[in-house]
Amino acid sequence: MEALLHSIAHPIALAIQAVAIAFVTTGSAVALFKAARMLIAGMRSKGEFQAIWLNHARWLVAGLTFLLAADIVETSFSPTWNELGRLAAVAMIRTFLSYFLDREMEFAERPVPPSATDVQV
Repeated sequence: MEALLHSIAHPIALAIQAVAIAFVTTGSAVALFKAARMLIAGMRSKGEFQAIWLNHARWLVAGLTFLLAADIVETSFSPTWNELGRLAAVAMIRTFLSYFLDREMEFAERPVPPSATDVQV
């Protein structure tokens, strides 16, 4: 029974990894396209670059989430220390990126207080 489940888990893990690759590839292509278009048009706004960066980071976190799922499926039956190490590394990287992406999004969405020169009398 374990051999049967392991033989089923491997193709499922490969399919989930393919989804992860699609997320990372799509997000990277979108970010590259938007950045190139912005540079060609001569727009170099810090806010626009930050929006591109945040969107790309979201795609990467989604890809890492799927990689983590694939590794969990792959290591669910008699995992080796190497597989567990890879799972731990992906989990740490994903957690690290998610934490800083969340902080970056909170900072980007925070309203900007009006400066003294913006106050009308």
